Order: sequence, then C-alpha cells, then structure tokens
Amino acid sequence: MSEIKMSIKEFNFYYGNDRALKDVTMDIQTHQVTALIGPSGCGKSTLIRSLNRMNDIIPGIRVEGTVTLDGQDIYAKGIDVVDLRRRVGMVFQKSNPFPKSIFDNVAYGLRINGMRDRNFITHRVEESLKGAALWDEVKDRLKDNAMDLSGGQMQRLCIARALAVQPEIILMDEPASALDPLATLKIEELIFELKKNYTIVIVTHNMQQAARVSDFTAFFYLGELIEFDKTDVIFTRPNKKKTEDYITGRFG
Repeated sequence: MSEIKMSIKEFNFYYGNDRALKDVTMDIQTHQVTALIGPSGCGKSTLIRSLNRMNDIIPGIRVEGTVTLDGQDIYAKGIDVVDLRRRVGMVFQKSNPFPKSIFDNVAYGLRINGMRDRNFITHRVEESLKGAALWDEVKDRLKDNAMDLSGGQMQRLCIARALAVQPEIILMDEPASALDPLATLKIEELIFELKKNYTIVIVTHNMQQAARVSDFTAFFYLGELIEFDKTDVIFTRPNKKKTEDYITGRFG
C-alpha cells in the first residue's frame, strides 16, 4: 500500500454562511491519481482549491477541520502559503499561459522564487517541457509567443509551468474539458506518466476519463463525499445507491 501524502479530516468549507463542503474525510495516496467526480456545484472544485489554499483569495471564506501535507496542517498559523503552492501545483480548466515566450512561461515560477542561474533555468525549462510531453513540439520555437500554441499544447505548457518548480502534488481542475479528443488523449497519457514522480488530484466531469486515468475516485454530491474507494470499486461495485445511480447516468 502506498503511503498517504495528504490527509483531509472532517473538512468543512464555507462561503459566508453557505457550507460548500460537509465533513469531508479522505486520504490522498503518494504517486497515485485521485479523481473527484460528481455533478456541477457539488464541491469538487472547492475541495481541490482548498488543497493549496487557492480559495484564500475569496473574501468571507471559512474552513473547519484539517488538511495535512506530509503530516503538517496546511491551515495552521504560520504556514508559508507561497511554499505550499510551490509544493502543491495547480493546472486549471482553461489553459492560462502568459502572453510571453514559451521559455518565459515555463521559467516564470523559478524566477519569482528567486532563481537567477541561467543554466539551471534553461535545464529546468527543458526538463519540464519533456515532463509535459511538449519538448519535441516546441524545442525549436522557445522564443515564440505561447499564445500561438494550439489549445492542447497550451494546456501541456501550463503543466510544464507547474512542473518547473518541482512540486510534490499536481492539482488538475478539469484539465481536458476544453480540448478535442486527440488533445485529451495526450493529457491522459501524460497523467499516467506523471504519477511516477508526482501525486495527482484531478477534477473531471468525464466519468470515462476518471475510470481511465485514476487509481482512486471520490464521488461528491451536494458538498458531501458520498463514497471514496479504488476506482474499479466505484465504477463496478459501488457501495452506495447514490454512487451507482450517478455512475449509471440515472441522475446528475
């Protein structure tokens, strides 16, 4: 059994008086892909953004319970949130490259973290683009504007940008929802490769995608974690009627 990288215990999340997550408890295993599924508005994105405190920027939010990374509570006083976000990287639904060169996009995180060694930056950019399965497509055009890439390439560029600062966990919020089937396949193949070196949490609306790429699946409904288990259990013999109804398309 792989070890636990992140542990969520009795976690509640409030937007003002509205409770968006209710007593969520689950463990995220090292070097595994954990998929979060469920209908729109069920709390998946709220949870994934709680794992690197991306929600902190929203006024009026409040959390209860704990989220630990390697045993340390990420909501404890004195936590370095910038370092947390370096360790727990994020790739969004809509690819969001900066209007800069391909090279500068990938180097961005290194530079804002104070890295000045040009040789090191060049090496990390190449390694990260290779890690995101993009190097062969862009190695001769690193000075080109990233906005000229295709949608699928932009999304892999954003993954490369996340990899550059050497995170331990990569959060992906519907990373392929805006992509065509071929680009989606590349992202899915990439996720399979990345889990050798990273722990991955992915939000997806696409249940076939969850079944294909994940080791564990968490099913959410109206802010509650209904069921969490190995992916093959969730998709072939779920314990809860509600999970079965969602998986078989009876609701949601």
